[in-house]
Amino acid sequence: MNCLILDDEQVSRDILKKLISRVPQLKLVASCASALEAIDVLSDKSVDLIFLDVEMPEISGIEFLNTLKSKPLVIFVTSKEEYAVKAFEHEAVDYLVKPLDFPRFLKAVSKARDIFESRQTVQEGMNNLFVKKDNQLVKIRFSDILYIEASADYMMIYTEADRFIVHITMKALNDRLPANQFIRVHRTYTVRLDKIEVVEDNTIVIRKKAIPVGGSYRDVLFKKLNLL
Repeated sequence: MNCLILDDEQVSRDILKKLISRVPQLKLVASCASALEAIDVLSDKSVDLIFLDVEMPEISGIEFLNTLKSKPLVIFVTSKEEYAVKAFEHEAVDYLVKPLDFPRFLKAVSKARDIFESRQTVQEGMNNLFVKKDNQLVKIRFSDILYIEASADYMMIYTEADRFIVHITMKALNDRLPANQFIRVHRTYTVRLDKIEVVEDNTIVIRKKAIPVGGSYRDVLFKKLNLL
C-alpha cells in the first residue's frame, strides 16, 4: 500500500518513517509537515493510506480530511485520546495515541490492509465504467480503453472507436481503474498495460500514439512489463 505521513512535528514523522520501514507491505510516498503540502502530493500521486495527525496549525487533520473528494484509508495519530470519537466519525481505520509502539502500529496497519484488499477484490470483479455523453450514460469496458490523457480537470478516455471527455481528476479516475490492468506513466497519461505496443527510451506507443514516460514512473512501468 502506498502511504503518506501528515504530521507537523518532525520527531513524529521520523518515528512513523521507521515504523513504516519495518512493514514490507507499506511504501512511503511522502512525508508532509502541512496539509497544503499533502494536498499537492495527493494531486499527483496515488495514496492508499494516510497516517494523519489531528492537531496541526492552520488546517487540522480533520479539516484536511474534509477537503478530500476521494479519501484514502486513514489512521489518525495524535497525543490526545479525546479525539478518538471524532476520528471514528470520519470512518478512520484506527486511532493511534503517541508515543507509538510497533505492535499497536502493526495492528492498525493490518486493519487497513484487510480493508484495502477487500476493496481491491471488489474492484477486480468489475469490468467497466459508465460516463456521460450526449445526455446518456455510456458503458466503457476496461478492455476497450487504450489510454487516458489529462487536460486540467478533464480526462480524455480513448478507446478503439471513440473518445470520451470526463470532468474528473486523474487520481480520482485512476482510483476507479483496476491496478493490475492500468498504469500511470506520466503526470498527464495513464495507459492500459496490454495495449502497449512499443517501448523506446522514455516513450511508449499505442496505436501510433507516442506517449511520454515520466522519470518518476519509469521504474514502476518496467516492473509491470513482462520483460524477457
